[in-house]
Amino acid sequence: MTLPAFTLRPETAEDEPFLRRLYVAIRWAEVEAMGIPDEARRPFLEQQFSMQRSHYQTHYHDAEFSVIEADGAPVGRLYLFRGTRDHRIVDISLLPETSGQGIGGTLLDRVMAEAAALGRGVSIHVEGFNPARRLYDRKGFREIERRGPYWLMEWFPDGATPSGQEVQLNTAS
Repeated sequence: MTLPAFTLRPETAEDEPFLRRLYVAIRWAEVEAMGIPDEARRPFLEQQFSMQRSHYQTHYHDAEFSVIEADGAPVGRLYLFRGTRDHRIVDISLLPETSGQGIGGTLLDRVMAEAAALGRGVSIHVEGFNPARRLYDRKGFREIERRGPYWLMEWFPDGATPSGQEVQLNTAS
């Protein structure tokens, strides 16, 4: 199996049109299923993108914001916060036409290897219905907590937790 060829580069202000397009592309079907009329869908998603971007820049201002490129074109984003306990994947998104090519799995492997070398784990919040959740399961991530539609998932080297004790699942909404 050939590993997908891609690069990461720092996000710049010039990337905003792509990032907006990426957000709309990955959320389109979800919003369509909610019954939002076609004419209202794009404005709604544009507003959601702006709110998410503001949230990330406020709460994860120390994170590394990267654009994923394949064949010289942007295909996704990886936002990674390196904490003292774990590497938090703030966001990992790929254009729908790029999904399933191994980029996400390879990125996860790289983040996990870097974290493991530092004796840290990796965490991510994922919506329970997100198909990428299967990838996290295959990579050894464990569900730690559920809050509404979001699941906190963690991975630690050799399946260990930071304290070396079993984590109790919190399913509070």
